[in-house]
Amino acid sequence: MTFGSEWKFSQVFGEQNPHEDVQDCDILSAMEFDKNGDYLAVGDQAGRVMIFERQAGKEDLFECSSRSDSGQFNLPQKQHPEFEYKTEFQSHESEFDYLKSVEIEEKINKIRWCTKLDRSLFLLTANDRTIKLWKIKEQKVKKVKQMDINSSVTSENSLLADRSYMSGQSESSHVNGYSLEWTNKMNGTSSSHLADITNVDYTRSRRVYANAHDFNINSISNNSDGETFLSGDDLRINVWNLEVRHQCFNIIDMKPKDMEDLTEVITSAEFHPFHCNLLAYSSSRGFIRLVDMRMSALCDHNVKM
Repeated sequence: MTFGSEWKFSQVFGEQNPHEDVQDCDILSAMEFDKNGDYLAVGDQAGRVMIFERQAGKEDLFECSSRSDSGQFNLPQKQHPEFEYKTEFQSHESEFDYLKSVEIEEKINKIRWCTKLDRSLFLLTANDRTIKLWKIKEQKVKKVKQMDINSSVTSENSLLADRSYMSGQSESSHVNGYSLEWTNKMNGTSSSHLADITNVDYTRSRRVYANAHDFNINSISNNSDGETFLSGDDLRINVWNLEVRHQCFNIIDMKPKDMEDLTEVITSAEFHPFHCNLLAYSSSRGFIRLVDMRMSALCDHNVKM
C-alpha cells in the first residue's frame, strides 16, 4: 500500500545539512495529539512547547476508502493531513534542587491535552519534577490603519478622539469580541494606520503542580471525569485536582523502607478512558497492574495483574 509520501526519521524540525551538528536543545522529547486530532503539541529538550493546527479541508489518513472487486482499497491521492504552525511558548526552565544538590532539566517529558473550553485550549506539560497547566486562547486583534480626523469634528468628539485614539494609551475593548492594538502614534498629528483583523494566540500558565515527586516524572494522564489527573514517577503515583495546585493524594507508593530491597520501579501509568475509578500501571518487571480506586484510598493491592 503506497501513500505517495516518503517517510524519514528526524528528531528535530526543519531540514538539516549532512554535516550540520544537531543541538541537544533542539531534539524533540514529547509529542501528543488532542482527542480529535486537530492539534499537535511537541516538546523539546529546551523546555519549549510548539503547537500545530490541522489545516481545514485536508483529507484524513484513511478517509473515504472504497473497496474494489479485487478486494483492495482505492485510496485518494491526497490523504495525509497537513499541520501548520500555530504558536509556541517556554514551558519549563532549568532549576537546581539545593536540598538534594541535583539539577532539574527543562526537558519536556510528557504532554497531555485537557478538555477544550470556550474556544480555549488547555494542556498539561511536565519535566522531571514539575507539572504545569497551560491555557492557549485565540483572540482577534484590530490594529490602527490610515485614518484622517475631519477638522469639522465637534469639540466633544475631538476630546473623545484625543483621549481614546491619539493618546496611544487606550485600554482594549472586549465588548464586541475584539481588542484594540495601537501600533503608530503620529506625534500629535491626526493620522494613524489601521491594519486588518488578525488572530493572535495568547498563552499563560494557569497552575503549577510542584513539590510532590522525589523521582523523575514518567507519566501524566487525564481522568475521564474532566476534573482530576494522575502523575507518576519511578515509585509513586499521585492524583491531582486540576483546580488545586498545592495538594495531591498519593494512591500508590512502592518505595521500600530500605532502598536496597527495591526490586521494581513504575514505568508508566494511565487512567481508563471511560471509567474514572480505574487505572493501570506497568513496572520494570514486565507486570501491568489494574487497580480500582473505590477499593481503598491506597491502591497498593491491585485488582488484576
